[in-house]
Amino acid sequence: MKIVYAGTPEFAVVPLKAILENGFEVVGVITQADKPQGRKGILTPPPVKDFALKNGLPLLQPNKISDEIEAVKSLGGDILITCAYGQILTQAVLDCFEKGVWNIHAGLLPRYRGASPIQSCILAGETKTGVSIMKTELGLDCGDILLVEETEIGETETYGELSERLSKIGANAIVEALNVLQSGEYTLTPQSAENVQTVRKISKEHAKINFNKTVSEIVNLVRAMNPAPVAFGEIDGNKINVYRAEKAAPCEEAAGATCGEILTDSPKRGLLVKCKDGVVKLTELQAAGGKKMGGGDFLNGRKVKKGQVFVC
Repeated sequence: MKIVYAGTPEFAVVPLKAILENGFEVVGVITQADKPQGRKGILTPPPVKDFALKNGLPLLQPNKISDEIEAVKSLGGDILITCAYGQILTQAVLDCFEKGVWNIHAGLLPRYRGASPIQSCILAGETKTGVSIMKTELGLDCGDILLVEETEIGETETYGELSERLSKIGANAIVEALNVLQSGEYTLTPQSAENVQTVRKISKEHAKINFNKTVSEIVNLVRAMNPAPVAFGEIDGNKINVYRAEKAAPCEEAAGATCGEILTDSPKRGLLVKCKDGVVKLTELQAAGGKKMGGGDFLNGRKVKKGQVFVC
């Protein structure tokens, strides 16, 4: 079975590595074009490209894969495995692979179809997620399911931490799936038409903390935006990144306080902020141009003070 692998971010590297380490033949890799990164806009290759080049794998980087059908066919694959590739596949692309196109999806379908399944399930306060291996059809993450691996989400687990775990789970799942596909003995399960939810790409505009929300909503937002695009609040025109937060015990200062108001100047008590249904403690923050620090150190450095109010 000759495999072509399409993926782009770090999340997609571990499954590709597992495919190689388990003796499967990878005849080519497809990834996104190099893109400018950072403040200086340095042209940077995707992590999957770096891995492919280091392992001597033939590589394609089409700006639009549907315009490069002959190049895709020239790789000589009879099956395509995709993982966070980042482009929509047309029927012409699907038709290039006799044994089909199969996707490693970081979620439990049919919920969280789309671009941000990991972040979206954290935002929703889910306690369980997983990886689905599905057959790709025209449409967004709507194909039949080959297999599913489930996992519990840790109470404080961030987007970055959960992504790393799901990447490893996806690696194990795709190796199992390839063995099943190679045997020719498998059954596909159609996705349910109920509980379908499509999620959009997360951007910086979605990361602003609204302290009119509940404690759990704020904590989940902070978790879902760590390490990127990073949750943030604004005080007096100054932007403050928030990497970690937790529920705080009720305190008397919260009575009559405004949502978003800082309730104490005490570094020992930490940075406590009033929200809709209680108090949230911001435990890791970063001022513009500064380094990450705990909430107590943030107060100690007088970067914020009691009575100031985050813009909601």
